[in-house]
Amino acid sequence: MKLIKRFLTEEDGVTAIEYALIASLIAMAIILTVTAVGQNVSALFTRVETEFTAATEG
Repeated sequence: MKLIKRFLTEEDGVTAIEYALIASLIAMAIILTVTAVGQNVSALFTRVETEFTAATEG
């Protein structure tokens, strides 16, 4: 218990927690962005495939 109390009262511990929170927020933003872009790219390739198939059949 003494170790936890000392960890929380020292500024190094607080700084480490702040950096961990910032890093997790950045990671979440990257994951959300990559997911959104991936879905858009997938939709684009599907549309291109559909148009290409229609053009080659006709």
